[in-house]
Amino acid sequence: MKNKENISRTRLIIQIIMAVFFNGYVIGFAKGKIFTGATKALCVPVLNCYSCPGALGSCPIGALQSVLGGRKHRFPFYVLGFIMLFGIVFGRFICGFLCPFGLIQDLLHKIPVPKIKVPNLIDKPLRFLKYIILILFVILMPLFFTNDFGISSPYFCKWICPVGTLEGGIPLVFLNESLRNGLGFLFNFKITILIVILVLSLFIYRPFCKYLCPLGALYAFFNKFSLYQMELDKEKCIGCKKCEHACKMNVKVTKNINSFECIRCRECEKACPVNAINSGFNLKKSEEKCENKEKTV
Repeated sequence: MKNKENISRTRLIIQIIMAVFFNGYVIGFAKGKIFTGATKALCVPVLNCYSCPGALGSCPIGALQSVLGGRKHRFPFYVLGFIMLFGIVFGRFICGFLCPFGLIQDLLHKIPVPKIKVPNLIDKPLRFLKYIILILFVILMPLFFTNDFGISSPYFCKWICPVGTLEGGIPLVFLNESLRNGLGFLFNFKITILIVILVLSLFIYRPFCKYLCPLGALYAFFNKFSLYQMELDKEKCIGCKKCEHACKMNVKVTKNINSFECIRCRECEKACPVNAINSGFNLKKSEEKCENKEKTV
């Protein structure tokens, strides 16, 4: 019998450890300066602002825009390869267990206020918004909207990303008087977006992850075949739907447990009364399937 009570606690501990790990340059917060060490050339697997004073690595979405919007418009082999590697191994497990902004939304949602269930007629179309943001703000605009020197702005980071405002903008502005003197419309606009998302997080579970995050949209494509999988044993399942009631991402667990929207939080696994749901790295099972296919051929 698995110890289900530890699932949520273990996840919270991992989230906190990873948030500290990705932003572990404490001196940066004291000095108000961005870390520029060798690790900054590497991407972290989550949405984590490059300009955060404590950030030890680069944000993959920021790096993707930077390469696409550079003067030479090179193909982002390294960044896409990095995202694909983590996607193939973990899928959206990264969203559920590793993302610092996901942790912030989780903690805000724990505050005891009335929760809002977004009607399906509104929820379903809004889920596609993160894919539109990925295609438009992260890929197309950096490619085609350039200045006279052939360089474009990181449009998602500049106009939308609440993570950059929270981790980079606010600390740097607070610690640097020269930046405070130059604040204008853009900073106020970004602060407004951040406040709206944080307030919505009190009432709606992870609104940014559900509707806006382009990195979550990328990882979603790997959910079906990532090495880390959710599994439903239909022979054990009694059809009580407790798993679906427990899922805050509104996944139809009994129909499509590895949905694009599943962040592998394992709340469905915790809620199942007959232990019909399991999760983990199914390498052995994948090998057995490959062997059976080869024998059939």
